[in-house]
Amino acid sequence: MDRETMERSNEEWLNGVYEKLLVKMKAECRRVGTDIPYTTGEDGMYHDILETPYGKTPDGEPYLGNWTNGFWPGMLWQMYHATGDEAYKTAAQGVEKRLEVVLEDPEAVGHDLGFMFLQSSVSNYRETGDREARRRALLAAAELTARFNLDGKFIRAWSGPRDSQQGKRMGGGDIRGWMIIDSMMNLPLLYWASQELDDPRFAKIAVSHAKTAQQYIVRPDGSCNHIVAFDPDTGEYINNPGGQGYKQGSSWSRGQSWAVYGVALSYRHTKDPSFLDTAKQCAHYCIANMAVTDWLPMVDYRQPAQPVKYDSTAGMITACGLLEIASHVEENEARFYTEAAYRILRACDAKFANWDPEKDSILTGGTYFYHDPSGENTELPIIYADYFFIEAVLRLRGNELFEW
Repeated sequence: MDRETMERSNEEWLNGVYEKLLVKMKAECRRVGTDIPYTTGEDGMYHDILETPYGKTPDGEPYLGNWTNGFWPGMLWQMYHATGDEAYKTAAQGVEKRLEVVLEDPEAVGHDLGFMFLQSSVSNYRETGDREARRRALLAAAELTARFNLDGKFIRAWSGPRDSQQGKRMGGGDIRGWMIIDSMMNLPLLYWASQELDDPRFAKIAVSHAKTAQQYIVRPDGSCNHIVAFDPDTGEYINNPGGQGYKQGSSWSRGQSWAVYGVALSYRHTKDPSFLDTAKQCAHYCIANMAVTDWLPMVDYRQPAQPVKYDSTAGMITACGLLEIASHVEENEARFYTEAAYRILRACDAKFANWDPEKDSILTGGTYFYHDPSGENTELPIIYADYFFIEAVLRLRGNELFEW
């Protein structure tokens, strides 16, 4: 297929998907409103997170601090920005008010404050100038900076004692000194706070964390660790627990996607060329691996050939990261990254999309972690697959809301 034909085909696909997206999201907004979804139930519908195990503490208490809870309002703000439909804004603001309780318990929050409050409060503030939204976002940024380890120069991933259940599930060890690649996507909250307050401290912490990730998480071939463990008292490197991938030293695809997009975003906010180089390095690793699997992302790029396990969320995040890189390079190079993003989006649309407006969720095929004996977190609809799919589609159309 020549370039002109390919571009015409991509444009036709994009316009068709956008029309379906308008119908699907309008129906979902009407049904879901200020509920906070994570995945669909057996009925094919979203249920509020507090009605599911994801919205409960280990003691069974209600918990709104789940890291995914900002993606639904993020989707709503994207659609409001694209369409001007007030229903999206009303629902997004309602969810944001529910999330404020998270800021009242510093022990309950982790590194995911960016995921939760960039897509809700910062987006609200950018779109409407709401001062209460600004206040919430600045509180979240302050709590995120409080997680910075001065000796190791990283933002601590999770709260809890050294022998927490989270640590045992992710490979064991003292989680007080753990940093994870996911945190690269939370750094834009700190870049935003520095700009908003004209205070460089937030950005300096973000840059320090990003430099540590470059040194200890990203490998020479562009693959990534998920977790890196440091001594929390001295900052000395210890090891790299396996995390959510196939095994220690493997290449968890969602972690790779966080690296592609997250490091590219640090370039956007700092213009440090090393960040753009690192983002490209990680992007080429992802492209090389997906090019041989029909542009469908495996859960881990080093997983066994059988059983085949997909993760659509990794594909959607990677596509957004490729489009971010494309926005910072010359035209010919940008075309390479944009075309790869199209291939991923179209492959995942063909395999995983459900455009029935009477059912919730757009994409199935999301997998939370590779080893899941219960099977309950394998190849299912996950809210952030839809968020990044929508972001990519709107970005390709030129009418997205920048939420990072």
